[in-house]
Amino acid sequence: MLEFNETEGIVRKTIFIEVILPLAISKTYTYRVPLEMTADIAIGKRVVVQFGRSRIYTAIICLISETPPALYEAKYIIDVLDAEPIVNEFQLKLWQWMSDYYICHLGEVMQAALPSALKLASETRIVLNSSEDIDKTLLSDKEFLIVDALELHPELSVSDISKLLGQKTVFPLLRGLFEKNVIIISEEITEKFKPRKKAFIVLNPQYNETENRKALFEVLERAPKQLEVLLAYFKLEKQQTEIAKSDLIEVSGSSAAILKALLDKEIFIQEDKVISRLSFGELEELHDFQLNDAQVIALQETQEQLDEKGVVLLYGETSSGKTQIYIRLIEQMLLQEKQTLYLLPEIALTTQVIERLKEHFGGQIGVYHSKFNDNERAEVWQKVLKGEYKMVLGARSSIFLPFMNLGLVIVDEEHESSYKQYDPAPRYHARDTAIYLAHLHKAQIVLGSATPSLESFYNAKIKKYGLVTLKGRFGGVKSPLIEVVSIAEETKRKTMQSHFTSVLLNEIKAALSRKEQVILFQNRRGYTPVLLCTTCGYTPKCVNCDVSLTFHKSSAKLHCHYCGYKQDIVSACPACGSTRIEQKGFGTEKIEDELQRIFEDARIARMDLDSTRTRNSFQVLLNDFEEGKIDILVGTQMVAKGLDFGNVTTIGIISADSMLNYPDFRAFERSYQMLAQVSGRAGRRAKQGKVIIQAYDTTHRIISQVIRNDYEEMFDTEILERRNFHYPPLYRLIQIDVKHKDLSKLVIIASSLAKILRSQFGDRVLGPEAPMISRIRNYYIQTILLKVEREGVSVQKIKEVLQQILINFDGLPANKGVYMHIDVDPY
Repeated sequence: MLEFNETEGIVRKTIFIEVILPLAISKTYTYRVPLEMTADIAIGKRVVVQFGRSRIYTAIICLISETPPALYEAKYIIDVLDAEPIVNEFQLKLWQWMSDYYICHLGEVMQAALPSALKLASETRIVLNSSEDIDKTLLSDKEFLIVDALELHPELSVSDISKLLGQKTVFPLLRGLFEKNVIIISEEITEKFKPRKKAFIVLNPQYNETENRKALFEVLERAPKQLEVLLAYFKLEKQQTEIAKSDLIEVSGSSAAILKALLDKEIFIQEDKVISRLSFGELEELHDFQLNDAQVIALQETQEQLDEKGVVLLYGETSSGKTQIYIRLIEQMLLQEKQTLYLLPEIALTTQVIERLKEHFGGQIGVYHSKFNDNERAEVWQKVLKGEYKMVLGARSSIFLPFMNLGLVIVDEEHESSYKQYDPAPRYHARDTAIYLAHLHKAQIVLGSATPSLESFYNAKIKKYGLVTLKGRFGGVKSPLIEVVSIAEETKRKTMQSHFTSVLLNEIKAALSRKEQVILFQNRRGYTPVLLCTTCGYTPKCVNCDVSLTFHKSSAKLHCHYCGYKQDIVSACPACGSTRIEQKGFGTEKIEDELQRIFEDARIARMDLDSTRTRNSFQVLLNDFEEGKIDILVGTQMVAKGLDFGNVTTIGIISADSMLNYPDFRAFERSYQMLAQVSGRAGRRAKQGKVIIQAYDTTHRIISQVIRNDYEEMFDTEILERRNFHYPPLYRLIQIDVKHKDLSKLVIIASSLAKILRSQFGDRVLGPEAPMISRIRNYYIQTILLKVEREGVSVQKIKEVLQQILINFDGLPANKGVYMHIDVDPY
């Protein structure tokens, strides 16, 4: 298509672009490019477009052509935002693969991938960045007006600012203000993760000369207390390279005020340095460490198998020194000028790894996760794009970063369920997506775990992945002793005290008497999971979900853990009027409460979702535990991930049966992983730890396998079950959740869909069935499960047929009001 440019007096070709919009729509849309913007167009750049009557969005160019759309007249784009593309070809290929593999829309992948600052829309909320001093002299007239308006109104939408300036698009202006750190995106205001800092004292360099030091003593002759601090400094200087402020105050026996006087006189200088929150034995010397014999062999095998297969599972028990092997592999990538992505399941719990790797690799490291605000994430994005960061540490979202020269991907603790995104779409698994990302870049990938997922271990067994085993704990630390105690036996003998066996209580007492720390694990939060009327059997339930309410003593209310609904505790049964309301079951809150009654002098804290919601609460809790201010830490599965303290010698698992009896095909696998990981928290230094597992079924094979540390036996028994009943890793699962507010309509619609699916896929289709929680947020749920064998059938073709069936089904008038969620590889 040709168009005449009056200004230049020449005929030019009209350019059309296909763009990805950050919306759950099934297609890309074509827009027309004004002649004056033609030279600015490139794949991967952002453009401002109008979609619908009045909505304005930031879209990504994914295709450039000269062909107009056949079915509609293309609108003109409003603006081009970028001088250089912000999304590269590898990312666009990854997005398309995720859309196809996880059966979701390309716009949903874009929405998940880009930081909010890079995808502004009409209703995006803007606020001033209060942490920055704004120099208004550097602002243009229009930027000044925006800042002025934001000072009067704490929060404005993009459309509000558009009306204020009287122009259709304000995205370039907002981009400029964002780059100057003047504004931030309100929906992304999250408390920045603040690393722990410690004050260190150094002598002013001007006093390094002997003569100057003599003069210094003369100056302080009339201030004897200040002189004592100076003498204490010289004493400590001979013993240690760095002198902490707290150490200097303690050794000198003075006060902070006396030290401040020396700082004010500029005799001393205070330096605040970032220090680690956790203490990993295998990471104590990363600047100059030597691999032991087992590590050298493991590293060599890993390198050989990476060259041969590209993907290697590094299977090494907790504290065996896997991280040091990762460091050697990263060093090789740096020598080759290639980038490394290091994935971690829980950034907040693995601060030590981040800080120590930063020490080792310096400014070449970037960190990317949801604890950072949007300005910081956008900055990391740009630095990765420009190649300034040679290594990125991050949670699952860091797979979306614009790597240009990726050479190595490390997925640490690859078995962790937190690598799986559940809601919203795309419901991807970061480990599997990382493998495809590495394939795109022709990069190598290492999966590390002490308790690998059955999928990864199976792939290693069938030689699809390489397998390297690292036995023995680093530094010769002994594995903890594990003792199983029967709750049933102790209940019969009446030696149980509350929810604690006599064996566990004796071990806690012994640990406390030795000034050692204890961790207790209970995989349920709250105080009491169920309230029950013993007269008529009534249980308070959520008004929005089919789930009983959990009593939380801290708020004195009943909580729903699915939708957040709360109500006051009932003192009389609303069904029969009886006051005989009993509490059934127990969560971390009740464990903490009852422990305090038994050990009145012990300092007890709780680590779960409820206790770590508030600002900096998680960091404060870890600091207090590390510094010995807490004797007993009670927690949910959070305590199994990354916690590593030298003084923890006793671990108690309150109720192993609650995990083992969960109705899920992964229950045994996850129970083994959880019990083994929790046990691994004990005795990670010179002292051998002890683990007490309380259970009714003390002979359960999973408990026996944990005691023997026999992962391979667990794998063999589980894989046989999975083969017999058609579950992963031998079969692929696709779960379809059908949701509707009317239960009777839902049953008819879900049955109709299952019938259509069976006509195509036969007995691979199971359901529909109501899941364990059959109503959430007033939507009833029916689940259909599709089991697809891995051999002899094209899973991709099945997905294409399934997607078309669902599109056709969703478009039927009779199915109005229904929602369908597709989850490929539900974990």
